[in-house]
Amino acid sequence: MKPLQASSGDLNADRRADFAEMLLASGEPAQAAELLLGALELAPQWAAGWFRLGEMQEAAGLPDQAAQAWVMALKLDPADRLGAALKLQLIGKEPAAPAPPSAFVETLFDHYADSFEDSLVGKLGYRLPDFLSQAIRKARPGRFRLAIDLGCGTGLMGERLRPFVDRLDGYDISAAMLRKAKAKGIYDLLAKADLQRFSHTGGRADLVVAADVFIYLGALERIVGAVANMLAQNGIFAFSLETLAGGDFALRPSRRYAHSEAYARRVLSASGLAVLSLESMVIRHDRRDPVEGLAIVAGFPAAFAEVSNPASA
Repeated sequence: MKPLQASSGDLNADRRADFAEMLLASGEPAQAAELLLGALELAPQWAAGWFRLGEMQEAAGLPDQAAQAWVMALKLDPADRLGAALKLQLIGKEPAAPAPPSAFVETLFDHYADSFEDSLVGKLGYRLPDFLSQAIRKARPGRFRLAIDLGCGTGLMGERLRPFVDRLDGYDISAAMLRKAKAKGIYDLLAKADLQRFSHTGGRADLVVAADVFIYLGALERIVGAVANMLAQNGIFAFSLETLAGGDFALRPSRRYAHSEAYARRVLSASGLAVLSLESMVIRHDRRDPVEGLAIVAGFPAAFAEVSNPASA
């Protein structure tokens, strides 16, 4: 994928953009937007500049102007690596979509890879891998033959899985994240994959994990169906969600998706899976506020009924 153009390519435009950022930081978003608009007159093909203009105009309470800027950003970068379509959805200028642009997710994590662990673990209090690995061990003690780590990132979840799995495969949309994971030497296979279109052709897994991944998917029917198809009959599926009080799923201002417990149960059931355990937890903090979520372990109910009641066999 071609890198996103961080600079306008015009020195004068870049200087104006830098000054606009200073004005925004000092609490003057309207003046910042006006100055950045002037910079864009010098560099009208700068997609990132138009996207940033929209953010400044939104901060200034000018949603209609912000929408125009994001439409321009989308026109200049149809792959939508900055997520302009999500911004338009959030302000009600576009209908809600069932998933984010794949290019946005890929770009986000390619740029985030170098600081990912320091930021997520050190600053945001991310403890989900520990919590989810404990839930997995409680649901099915012992070793797992094949574990698949969906959206593996830099390998934070994989580090917890490795001690009790024989083979560990990881998939992620971000090449930069995969390079970080590879350096840890904990995966038997790492491959680039878009989970919106994911399918698995190898042997059936007895453990599939998606830790803090579905927040970048939205609708879950397809991916849960794919997991059910690759899961061994006695396998388990462990994943997390950001909690939504009502409805099925919704895009939040963070441009992450939240899902309701009822929706998760319904989607699992449609693929023949049932909840084995479900626990509420704080997944991470966002601007010092706790992000509430669910840690869910699911499996095929018949297999686990036999395990819990062997006398009936």
